[in-house]
Amino acid sequence: MTGGAGTPDHGPAERATAGQTQQFTRLILAGAAFAGAFAAVLVQGSGSSFILPVLAALACVGLVSIANAIIRFGLARPQTGDEMSRLLVAATSDGVAVVEDGEQISSANTPYLRLTRSREGQAPIPERFLQRIPGGQAMLAEILHAVAEGTSCTRMFPFDADPDGRKLRVSVHPLGGRRRTMWVLSVTGAERSEATAVVQAAAVPAGPADAAVTEHSAAAGLLALWERAPLGMFVLTSEEAWLANGALARLLGYDLAEVGAGRMSFREIIPPSSAGAMLAALTKGRSDPDGLDIDVLRRDGSTLPVRAFVGGLPMGECVVVLAPRARAAAAAPSLAAPVARGSDDAAFFSRSPLAMATIDARGRLTEANGSFARLFSDGRTLTGLKLERLVVERDQVAVEQLVQDALRDGASGAAQAVDIAIAAEGGRSARLYAAALGGPGGGAAIYAVDTTAQRALEVQFAQSQKMQAIGQLAGGVAHDFNNVLTAIIGYCDLLLASHRPSDPSFPDIMQIKQNANRAAGLVRQLLAFSRRQTLRPQVIQLTDVISDLSMLLRRLIGETITLEVEHGRDLWPVKVDVNQFEQVIVNLAVNARDAMPGGGALTLRTRNVTAAETAALGDGTVAPGDYVLVEVVDTGTGIPPEIMDKIFEPFFSTKEVGKGTGLGLSTVYGIVQQTGGTILAASTPGAGTTFRVFLPRHAEEAAQVEARPAEPDTRTADLTGQGSVLLVEDEDAVRAFASRALSARGYNVVAASGGAEALAVVDAAEHRFDLVISDVVMPEMDGPTLLRELRARHPELKVIFISGYAEEAFAKNLPASEKFAFLPKPFTLKQLVAAVKETIAS
Repeated sequence: MTGGAGTPDHGPAERATAGQTQQFTRLILAGAAFAGAFAAVLVQGSGSSFILPVLAALACVGLVSIANAIIRFGLARPQTGDEMSRLLVAATSDGVAVVEDGEQISSANTPYLRLTRSREGQAPIPERFLQRIPGGQAMLAEILHAVAEGTSCTRMFPFDADPDGRKLRVSVHPLGGRRRTMWVLSVTGAERSEATAVVQAAAVPAGPADAAVTEHSAAAGLLALWERAPLGMFVLTSEEAWLANGALARLLGYDLAEVGAGRMSFREIIPPSSAGAMLAALTKGRSDPDGLDIDVLRRDGSTLPVRAFVGGLPMGECVVVLAPRARAAAAAPSLAAPVARGSDDAAFFSRSPLAMATIDARGRLTEANGSFARLFSDGRTLTGLKLERLVVERDQVAVEQLVQDALRDGASGAAQAVDIAIAAEGGRSARLYAAALGGPGGGAAIYAVDTTAQRALEVQFAQSQKMQAIGQLAGGVAHDFNNVLTAIIGYCDLLLASHRPSDPSFPDIMQIKQNANRAAGLVRQLLAFSRRQTLRPQVIQLTDVISDLSMLLRRLIGETITLEVEHGRDLWPVKVDVNQFEQVIVNLAVNARDAMPGGGALTLRTRNVTAAETAALGDGTVAPGDYVLVEVVDTGTGIPPEIMDKIFEPFFSTKEVGKGTGLGLSTVYGIVQQTGGTILAASTPGAGTTFRVFLPRHAEEAAQVEARPAEPDTRTADLTGQGSVLLVEDEDAVRAFASRALSARGYNVVAASGGAEALAVVDAAEHRFDLVISDVVMPEMDGPTLLRELRARHPELKVIFISGYAEEAFAKNLPASEKFAFLPKPFTLKQLVAAVKETIAS
């Protein structure tokens, strides 16, 4: 109801009819008016002048009304027809589409969209939809002929894989000649259709009187045989499949209209596990007489074991017949055992996890299973290629020789093997085995074992062994070098003690000592790298450490890179191992330098980060708490997103072979984690990378921060003393310097070159020693062993160990309750004398 109460709401059809009636009434009135004009002529002849003007006026009105009524009536008919057509199309439950010029759908109802599985504006024209239905080409041709002639036609199409299943009734009706046609499609139940009658009629042999009819009937019979065959049949190439029959649709779980005249890709039907065997059959244009056992893909993604029979053109189009494997076995129960074993062998070949292939006498691949294709293929077809083309260039000669040896030796030759790198992307490697098939010229079997993971482990193991060997070498060199530096620095101190600053040789002696101290710093780095120096954490201020390190960083990064250091205010103290923290900064700076080959800027920033800020991160990567943040920012090439998750993995490196160990960032990660902190990385390719190191805030007050080790100020301190000292040192220069230095300060020094000699001195001494100074690493008897022997004789004897290694490197070999002092090499004269006086007085 659109008007007032009781006003009927006329539908579009009623309104169209009423409008058409009004136009027809106007046309009648116009005709009457025109008749008045004709009567005016007669009246004029009779002399009745008073009626003439009235009739003339009616004539004028009539002419205009006729023209207007004719125009309106003519225009109203097609408009009303279109509206009526749309109403009828929307009301019917059948699929209806109105096609103009045979190419464009002007209107289609919802059932047609559902039937064609399409959306509004994307529905195919009925002709294209019906082309997908197998066995309906002849009927479609008759319908299209009727459309061309402008006549009506109705035909029945099969709509199920089952020949006795549902049918699709298709009828066409011209609308206004040949330009517009209405197609009506409706699905009916299982009933005898015209298509069935056509197929049966086609099966009746035709007489020789009409050769054309006979040829057509034979083609129809073959088509019917194809469609009604109980086995799945289709045409297949290495790229696609088409002309699938109803049995194949049932086998794969598709509707007949989905697989009919459409095309499917090779991979939609043949899974990778069976692709090699099927491609080999397509290459030969045939399968074995007993068929080929493969798997096919169903619509739901599952696989179905079938036996395939292939025949056709080699490397071209082949007809494939599929039968479920159980049915194929039941159809041939009399097959001999060898044939059954051959089928099992084919199944084993196609499904084997071991990569297998066969080559002909020319070395070309004739067959390859799925595992072989997955290992070697980069998307191309392998059959027909020479085996050496699948490996990198440096291994091609070895593979070619492997094939030649296998083909030449024949069945008597043992299987040969060669390790190769695969040419396809991914950096995979494999070990190839080749064994002859039959006599000479009979081809060969190729087996491939994926050794990618094994090779990666071998490379990592070799890299770790190399690093361990370098570490041992560096540790040994550093230890011996420390002895040399101890002697150099010690004798410099002795010379400086006997020379005044005004002496001309005094500056030269100072230069020698300063360079010796620089060398001592390099040795400490070697010991840290070799992990022979157990470094101890201490509370520090990062501002001081980074400032001291900036000079070294500028030399490392080069002149083309600018170093900027930005410190935050009032940084909290942190407890870290100074040497380990310096290694973190150095490793990050070196990585940044390598990322900026053309120059750039490296920025070090520090600031405090509160617990609220870390909690605001929200991703759980940083535990809530107070931290001191160190940011290392570069303007280099950046890190690709696909490898961002791997940068902290050991042995992972993007640098060229020989230019990186893959341990730089993994070492940084380990140091930061051991310190209790967190390291995060963010990068934008082409813009640079930022590493953020979160170090936990130390709870102590800043006033309790330990100062970095420094030489004690002995300008006013009295370092002379008294006591009996046993000095045990195998290095002559160090022993001579220490003996001379301590004797000059008032101590009674007895020197020994080893542990055994020292024990003999202790046993022969008439008096007890106040202190024993011993090296740690010595021939025959090391320092810890000497200490245990001394404790057995004199439990309260005081001991100072001197060594180029750290205290923890040997303390683990002693009881936890053992007490001793430690003086690391290289040491100065002042450090030695101060340590001796402090230990004796303690």
